[in-house]
Amino acid sequence: MARLTPKNLNISEGDRHELQQLINRHNTPQQIALRAKIILMASDGQNHREIARSLKINRQMARLWRNRWLETDEKDLSIVQRLQDMERVGAPVKFSMEQVIELFALACSPPLDYGRPISHWTPRELADEIIKQGIIQSISVCHVGRLLEEAELKPHQSRYWLTPP
Repeated sequence: MARLTPKNLNISEGDRHELQQLINRHNTPQQIALRAKIILMASDGQNHREIARSLKINRQMARLWRNRWLETDEKDLSIVQRLQDMERVGAPVKFSMEQVIELFALACSPPLDYGRPISHWTPRELADEIIKQGIIQSISVCHVGRLLEEAELKPHQSRYWLTPP
């Protein structure tokens, strides 16, 4: 049974020079330099097994970067962009920006305005109130805390200037 040989990579002298410069630069991230080596070795006619042995990586990685290089050949990308990881798809966003902003607005207002007999908001109280108001169907106390921390909001340190009734 004949083995399939990997597709040839024909790269220009300019691309070859730029890949070699990436490898030689001291500030090139190691993953980018490794991928550049894979491309250069593939363009020299080495197969996946030879590249993997030489660079101490697995064959799948050599195959992945050869194929990715070939896929991005027609695209108008720089050498470094072609060697970057593809964007990863994550879980969909659960809360809209408007909902998060409403949470922040709530955190910046006095709890007494909402009938809460407390002096300062806690993540638990904020989660309860935002659900009660119907802004968000459900949210964990931990997530409220993370959102506040990311925004550097500290409602427990706020001083609300209350006007006498």
